[in-house]
Amino acid sequence: MAISWMAALKVVPWGKVMEHAPQVLEKARGLIDKHRPGATVAEANTPAPSAETGEVPSLGELKNRCLALQVQLEQLRQTQAQMAQTMADLAEQNASLMGVVDRLQSRIRWLGWGLGLTLLASLALALWLALKGS
Repeated sequence: MAISWMAALKVVPWGKVMEHAPQVLEKARGLIDKHRPGATVAEANTPAPSAETGEVPSLGELKNRCLALQVQLEQLRQTQAQMAQTMADLAEQNASLMGVVDRLQSRIRWLGWGLGLTLLASLALALWLALKGS
C-alpha cells in the first residue's frame, strides 16, 4: 500500500526535528574541525611478519607497504572530510528548511483565521441583506 507524501510528512515529528537541528549542525561542524586534512593521526602499526611463510619482509617491502598505507590513509582523510562537509551542509539546509516550515505554518494559521473572518463577514452581510430585503 503506497503512502502519500503528505501523510509521510505528517508522521515526522517536526517539533523534535527542529529542536535537534542546531545540535546536529554543531556536531557536524565539530566533526569537520576534528577531521581536517593535516590533523595528527596515530601512526599505523608495522605489519607483523608473514605467518604463512614465517619470513620477515625486507626493508624495501616494508617501505612499499608503508607508502601504500599512507596513500590509502590520505584518501580516507579526504573522503572523510568530504563526508563531514556534506553532513554539515545537510544540517545547515535542514535548519533553514525548519525555519521555512515554521514561517509557512504561521502563514497558514493567519490565512485560516483570515478565511474564517471573511466567511463570518460574508454570512453576516448575506443575513443583513436578507433581513433588509424582507
